[in-house]
Formats: sequence, structure tokens, C-alpha cells
Amino acid sequence: MLTQAQKTKTLCVLQPGYLTALTAGMNSSTAVENIYLLVIVTLISVLQNAFFAQKVERECQKENKHTPSFERVSCANRNCMDAYPTFLAVMWCAGVCLSQAPAAFAGIIYLLVRQKYFIGYLGHTSQSTPGYMFGKRIIGFLLLMCILGIFNFLLCRYYGSDYKEYTETITNAASALLLLP
Repeated sequence: MLTQAQKTKTLCVLQPGYLTALTAGMNSSTAVENIYLLVIVTLISVLQNAFFAQKVERECQKENKHTPSFERVSCANRNCMDAYPTFLAVMWCAGVCLSQAPAAFAGIIYLLVRQKYFIGYLGHTSQSTPGYMFGKRIIGFLLLMCILGIFNFLLCRYYGSDYKEYTETITNAASALLLLP
């Protein structure tokens, strides 16, 4: 029979991520349950990238390829693609290490902001600044979630103190603050 300390240690090892839990005997449907929101946001971001690429392709097919509108569309697409790997990395890390719901919510907000940035860049480059600044704030929030999740895992692993419930509550409440301009 396990003591309370051993039970806590076992729960701490299984809670932070789905990969550890899978190797400990968790079935695949439970693993998908832990990441399905992140998968949905990732697929939506792929569709958004296809939309951006289609816009670039349409501008490229016009007679004169070096028009200012082509340059703006191409530059907006490049800028979005430059930030894309960072977004995916911090969203998945935050979702797996801490909580998928606020990470997925922040991911959806980021995609909306990225759309605003892209459309704003097509008009005039100064119209894209609010979207860029808001996107940086969301990436910062996701990065903070990653750090909290990793820090909680280390506290749980080495000191037996699990603050995951508290940090999830805080990040759930803080994710709503992302809607403020």
C-alpha cells in the first residue's frame, strides 16, 4: 500500500504532461483528451496560413508583380510566418505543461490578432501596429504559462509541492484579461 507522500509523488509525475502519463499506462483517448483543444487551434492556424498564401498567390498572378500591394502582402505573410514557430512552441508547451484551455483560448485570440495584423498591413503598415503589439502580449502570456508549468513540475518533482490547481485557476482568470486592449 502506498503512503500519502508516495501517492502525491506519483500524481505529480503523471499530471504535468500527457507523454509521461502515456508511458505509465494511459490509453490514447485520454491522451487526446488532454490536447484536443491545442490540436484544433493548430489546425485553424494551418487554414489561416493557407489563406495568407492564397492572398500572396493572387497578388503574384497579377500583371505587374512588383506593385506596392504585392510587396505589402508578401511582407505581411513573411512576418506572420516568422512568428509562427514561436507561437506554436509556446502554445503547445503552455497547454501540455499547465492547462490546455487557457492556452487554446490565447491561441485563438492570437490567430484573430494575426488576422488583424495581416489585413492591417494590406491597407497601410501603420494599421498593423496594434495587431503586432497585441500579438506580442499574447506570446508573453503563453511564455509565462510555460514557465509556470515547468516550475510547478520541478516543485512537485523535487519538493512534493503541487501548485498546479492554483496556477490553473490564475491562468484561467488571466486569460480573460487578454481581451482587454
